[in-house]
Amino acid sequence: MAPARGRRVARAAPGGGRPLTAAFVRTVSKPGKYHDGGGLGLLLRVEPTGSKRWVQRLTIGGRRREIGLGAPPVVSLAMAREAALANARSAREGLDPIEERRRRRETLTFAQAVERYLASKLDEFRNEKHKAQWRSTLDSYAGPVLGVLPVSQIAVADVLRVLEPIWLAKTETASRLRGRIEAVLSWATVAGHRTGENPARWKGNLSELLPKPGRVARSGNHPALALSDAPPWFAEVAQRPGAASLALRFAALTGARSGEVRGALWSEIDLEARIWTVPAERMKAGRDHRVPLTAPAVAILDAARGLPAGREQFVFPAPGGGALSDMALSATMRRVHAAAIAAGGQGYLDARSGRPAVPHGLRSTFRDWAAEHGYERDMAEIALAHTVGSEVERAYRRSDMLERRRAMMAAWADLLTGDPPAGTVVPLRGRSQ
Repeated sequence: MAPARGRRVARAAPGGGRPLTAAFVRTVSKPGKYHDGGGLGLLLRVEPTGSKRWVQRLTIGGRRREIGLGAPPVVSLAMAREAALANARSAREGLDPIEERRRRRETLTFAQAVERYLASKLDEFRNEKHKAQWRSTLDSYAGPVLGVLPVSQIAVADVLRVLEPIWLAKTETASRLRGRIEAVLSWATVAGHRTGENPARWKGNLSELLPKPGRVARSGNHPALALSDAPPWFAEVAQRPGAASLALRFAALTGARSGEVRGALWSEIDLEARIWTVPAERMKAGRDHRVPLTAPAVAILDAARGLPAGREQFVFPAPGGGALSDMALSATMRRVHAAAIAAGGQGYLDARSGRPAVPHGLRSTFRDWAAEHGYERDMAEIALAHTVGSEVERAYRRSDMLERRRAMMAAWADLLTGDPPAGTVVPLRGRSQ
């Protein structure tokens, strides 16, 4: 039976007698040219490397020409047929589709391509959250590098400049981002704004330059809480007394580094304005950093005044006086993790590395949440006190988006302090504790 199946495939595709099918396009691997039929000159070219691409052969101005239409699976059979039909109509009207595409792609930038692609595709997404995620990841990570580049000039090296900085630290986000860049550039190809191979294609392209997502070594990254674990984790920490527990929750709510929280002074807190100003000498970037304080953060500060050494200058003093040590926060996280395991759960693990989450990883959890919920890249980066933009851009930026960040941090606080998802087990401390 196997030889018979092979003969049917050979008659169906290469000869051009029968139209191609989506299943055939997906599964064919034998090198060759497979004609679609229908009189549009559309064919699927399969290279010896296994890569596939759509080509249309047309007679334009008395000359036989070939037009590239992108590659599957991003450019589906239906999309290739639609583009081929548009080209055939243009040629019939005396126009040159190749020249038209060349003229259009001279001016279209990647940022403009994103807008046009999303304008035609957003209605296909199932919910508003998915729409926001698409735009947010492209704006946050691809925009600063590719935004002003003409899509006709974007090469593999440009795509790597976007992906390499986050490929190891945020592999899942980077993998999704790569697929979204590929989709935008494939649209640009079909729409006539670029030609040639898609520089964001994985198989036989970026797969040779980047580690496979499933095999990325993450030993150098700080293990972070999974977003789904954040509410039950926060609830468990809240059950634990002491300065370390308060400081850990304050760090989670503000997105601040452990050292910034442990060294926080009452003189830096303006409760009336609900602002915590961390002075430049205590900041990694060497600049003052204003943190908007949400209602849960203010409640923690109120509780901190009742600590045994709460009248000291430090907001979260150590039991014997002075500032808390970094080990105090780490130890609290380990105890919370151990309690979750004792209650029959898996603990609080990093979704990628499988290691227990640590205090610094809370910042990564916040950053992933901000990107997934459509918050602007600059605003989220400023909240983390990261350096944003070039030196010139920073010189012209007069606002640190404080009030807009206040709304964002309130939404983040709602996630942390809200009821755990249905079915989540929140481990409770026994009487002996």
